[in-house]
Amino acid sequence: MSKVAIYCRLSDEDKNKKSYMDDSESIQNQKNLLMKYALEKGWDIYKIYSDDDYSGLDVDRPEFNKMIRDAEMSKFNIIICKTQSRFTRDMELVEKYLHNKFLEWGIRFIAIVDGVDTLDKNNKKSRQINGLINEWYCEDISKSIKATFRMKQKAGKFIGSFPCYGYSKDPNDRNRLIIDKDAAEIVKIIFSLYTDGNGTQRIANILNEKNIPNPTKYKQIKGLRYKNSSLKNDYGLWNKTTIKRILKNQVYIGNMVQHKCKKINYKSKKIKTLQQREWIIVENTHEAIIDKGTFEIVQRRISSRIRSTLSGKAHLFSGKVRCLDCKSTMAKNCNGKGQNYLRCRKYLIDTKKRLCTSHSISLERLEKVILGKIIEYMNSYCNINELAKKLSEDNDVANMLKGLNVQLGKLERDIIYRNEALKNAYIDKVSGVISKTQFNELSSLFSKELDNLQLKKKELKSKINDLNEKSFSSDYYKKLIEEYKYSTDFLRSIANELIDYIEIGEKSKENLEQHISIFWNF
Repeated sequence: MSKVAIYCRLSDEDKNKKSYMDDSESIQNQKNLLMKYALEKGWDIYKIYSDDDYSGLDVDRPEFNKMIRDAEMSKFNIIICKTQSRFTRDMELVEKYLHNKFLEWGIRFIAIVDGVDTLDKNNKKSRQINGLINEWYCEDISKSIKATFRMKQKAGKFIGSFPCYGYSKDPNDRNRLIIDKDAAEIVKIIFSLYTDGNGTQRIANILNEKNIPNPTKYKQIKGLRYKNSSLKNDYGLWNKTTIKRILKNQVYIGNMVQHKCKKINYKSKKIKTLQQREWIIVENTHEAIIDKGTFEIVQRRISSRIRSTLSGKAHLFSGKVRCLDCKSTMAKNCNGKGQNYLRCRKYLIDTKKRLCTSHSISLERLEKVILGKIIEYMNSYCNINELAKKLSEDNDVANMLKGLNVQLGKLERDIIYRNEALKNAYIDKVSGVISKTQFNELSSLFSKELDNLQLKKKELKSKINDLNEKSFSSDYYKKLIEEYKYSTDFLRSIANELIDYIEIGEKSKENLEQHISIFWNF
């Protein structure tokens, strides 16, 4: 008796039909039709192979490949499908199996609706024509879908499955992004840490020390079925690659950036990364998390290839110091006594060839000169008495307190939410919904989050108390301005914005004087 394998397939295009459950393309109706046909022929059904939600061009269909392996092992001698397109829409697979491998293995292929039967030698041209039509159909569908996607992208509509970290889809418009407040705060911290001089690896370490879940883990905690194919572990740790990707993403200044990669063709799963000039960028499509000024400062620092020190911080003028003579960027070196110096990079390539001279300058000395010059300009252009008076007049303590109390309320709600989540996780463990291992992971995560939230709550309450106790007179602001005016941290934070670049001359052999030229942004 002949043994028959039944193959059924349902793809996305079938599921999108308005009444697919009543349509003959549904998996169950395919099975019923093919089983009836086999029984009427008196054939023994070996097995039913069924792939749900797979394209006819997909060569990685699990059940399809199981059937092919079983066919090669001669576990049956007939394969039946409803149509040839259910088996494949790829002309190459038609030729490979229907006209070659199946003949070698002694397999007969039948598509009952198309009238396809490999036992009929006169039927070959019909099978080839069917194969071409099916492939053309896929190509046309692919072009139509791409055209629709491009039109939406050029209109600034988001078409991805998952928005980037810091945003979520608007529940009222799935093609529009809205800010995810919790994640957006972390994005702001990342940009702030970077502008303060921290390197990408140092920022990743800071976030990991605070037990802040990375974007992949965060999406999973939020209940999204997100998978990162390049993820090496599921511990939710940050790395410098993720940090740099966030720092370079224009989405955070309100621009929609799409079409950064594309499939090679409709038959392949391989993705080609596109050059930036090919991206589709539409400005001001959603609310920004980072202001454009800060974003530009970050991009300039990234493009200048500034490297951080072993402590994770770049020196104050990284990427801005040049050799006066050859215009090369000055490189940082450390002598045996732990003192930091800047030297001409071209000179350091090969000191024996003397491509340039050292132009060596102590980093400590350079900082003193530059910061002194900034203070000099501040004293010339900033009237402290008038500024303090203006701040005192403009200050609204009530509004400041109101804002802080709103933040405090949110923190308290978050604490309640985490406590409830911890209780529910315990109930799920007792009920057998989750395993003990899963509970321990969740318990550890929620406990760390609670500790962080309690610490933030304590800090926020301290700020509120300080505001209630302090007097916001003109004298208070004058003292505050004086305090910050000479703060190295403050001067460091504004140095990058004030200075375009610095040129260092070679020391005079006669008096050891060294020319330092500062080119300001004002």
